[in-house]
Amino acid sequence: MTAGKLSQHFNGVAAKRLSAVETDRERSNQHELNGVAQLKRILGSDRQEYSCRFLYLDPDTDKVISEDGFVTWYDSRENHPERSEYRLYLPETEVYSAASEGDLVIIGVRPDNTVLLIVVPSGSSMENQLIWLFDLSGDLNSFAVQKDWTERDLGLAGRTILEEIGIEAPLIDEDYLGLLLDQFGEQFPPTRVFSHYARQTLPSTSSLDDPDSALLEWIEREEMLFRTLEAYIVRQRLVEGFEDDVDGFISYSLSVQNRRKSRIGHAFELHLAFLFEEHNVSFSRGAVTENRSKPDFLFPGIDQYLNEEYPVDQLTMLGVKSSCKDRWRQVLSEAARLNERHLITLEPGISENQTDEMRSHSLQLVVPSGLQGTYRADQRSWLMSIADFIREVSNRARTV
Repeated sequence: MTAGKLSQHFNGVAAKRLSAVETDRERSNQHELNGVAQLKRILGSDRQEYSCRFLYLDPDTDKVISEDGFVTWYDSRENHPERSEYRLYLPETEVYSAASEGDLVIIGVRPDNTVLLIVVPSGSSMENQLIWLFDLSGDLNSFAVQKDWTERDLGLAGRTILEEIGIEAPLIDEDYLGLLLDQFGEQFPPTRVFSHYARQTLPSTSSLDDPDSALLEWIEREEMLFRTLEAYIVRQRLVEGFEDDVDGFISYSLSVQNRRKSRIGHAFELHLAFLFEEHNVSFSRGAVTENRSKPDFLFPGIDQYLNEEYPVDQLTMLGVKSSCKDRWRQVLSEAARLNERHLITLEPGISENQTDEMRSHSLQLVVPSGLQGTYRADQRSWLMSIADFIREVSNRARTV
């Protein structure tokens, strides 16, 4: 099994908030960061030029800038017998030009001795996620260094965040490949079939014992099985080659990405539907309401929703989005009879700005309890778990 540890992807990181002098063109040439002495813990003491990927990421607004270049780590007083003054020289980049005072910069050293430099906006979901992923603490006004992750498992949240910063971290288990090929051959079955198969490989997992843990186990198992089969199928296609068919290669690459995105959302809904069935919770899935809207789940069902005499406070709508980003607002126009809506997601560490806005629109966020640790403490007191949601829906049904 591969890609299970954070240490497989980073030797160490350093992070700090950018100051005005580091981001203001009129006050700085933007070629150096201040207070870099701590970087010796991950960059060493010798002069070195590192190949570097520069990233500016704000998934909340879909703004992404990516550039390749070099950074130079050196002692500006290396010829002085008694003094040293380390500096990190940065080239002029669009990434750094997009940075503002207070944004978080993270410098990560990869196992291949390359550097990943990431800038994320202050208060963004990406900032929350990276602070959690790298176990950073403090006010971060000066560089904080973290490198002790030997036993840190990535889990679903960690792999999701790594993929957001362009690092493939699929959990692959070759021990399952023979079983998958025997079951499905060298092709992907419908998601419904694959999700059912994934649950079958976990016969001792029951949502009746712990719905939050069961859902994450099913999703992680399906993700592992899917990526294991995908790796084999894609490898076979690459062996065949594309000769000079550049458009064909690009088209195939896009099809791989699109299949991943569409599958995870569909699988999420399928596992939720099975979970609700196990708990004898009545629902309609994808039923049409006003203005041709199709809420993912309506409880107890579409017939009750369309019945004007059925009490509104006994109806519940649940939207499903594996990742929210800015798309959570889409559910606000669904199920117009309701004043309150629910949304479940697998996205870790959504920003406080986003969750505050959800609350202002009477949208209750549901997050599996195993992912709630990626959120800040004051957010967690408001989040609803899957078990909480099932209890609420069941209690409403009993009061009718």
